[in-house]
Amino acid sequence: MTIDFSAVPRLADGRTGAEHIALIEALSERRRTAMGNGGRMMWHIWGAGSGRPALLLFHGGSGSWIHWIRNVIPLSRHFTVYAADMPGLGDSDPPDDVRDIWSVVHGVKRGVEAIVPAGERYAIAGFSFGGMVGGHVSTLLDERLRSVTLVGPGGLRLPREPRPPLVRLSRERTAEGLAQGARRNLEILMLHDPANVDGVAIHMQILNSTRAKTRSADMSAQGVLSDCLPKITTRLNAIWGEFDSTAYPHLAMREALLRRHQPDIDFRVIPGGGHWVAFEKADEVNAALIDLLG
Repeated sequence: MTIDFSAVPRLADGRTGAEHIALIEALSERRRTAMGNGGRMMWHIWGAGSGRPALLLFHGGSGSWIHWIRNVIPLSRHFTVYAADMPGLGDSDPPDDVRDIWSVVHGVKRGVEAIVPAGERYAIAGFSFGGMVGGHVSTLLDERLRSVTLVGPGGLRLPREPRPPLVRLSRERTAEGLAQGARRNLEILMLHDPANVDGVAIHMQILNSTRAKTRSADMSAQGVLSDCLPKITTRLNAIWGEFDSTAYPHLAMREALLRRHQPDIDFRVIPGGGHWVAFEKADEVNAALIDLLG
């Protein structure tokens, strides 16, 4: 069934969210890598052949590379940016088990080893579910991995404030129902200031939610990153939005947990940011990543 995006609001310049996403995507090089189960994983690369250090971006749950849409171009001036679609999400094929973190991670490991040129060192930045994956995959990769930056990571077995239930976005909804439901979910979970919800964010939320196969929320609820932390020897950094809906007002607990494992972790809080801080406070997150990885 075709998804009806006609009720998604246009941007201030009259373009649709889809047109803006397509414009950024057109500046990338698309590659697919084998996941080891017969499926293939999608990557978008900005700055291929530039000789700049490699930075791998892992998106959040029920997402795709579009979670990094405000970051890939600015970051590509400093890095060769490889933005992944996680197995079972975006344009990537599903893993063997869509409810098992290690099934996802093994596909990602194969992808990382195939996409980064031999001998090159690289860093990973993972948002939400991508932070969980980045932490896990770091335990399987060699010393070429310089660091993992956790951006509002999920999977920590720590207190979270209750929130209203999210709207289920299905292809059977009307165009208006999809747009209204996506906006509601973005306001509940992703962005702190409702004024920051625009046509790009709404289009992204509808597109990614209606094609997601991997059950990332189930994995996050299991607290799998907390279980993995003692095994991580790679250097960790952390970025959170001040008002991240998955952490506020318990950021101090998250910092304390991470410092128990790596006392010198660089832990940064972006003022005014929500969970999807890389979108809502893109300039600040871009500057933080450039500084952390410089």
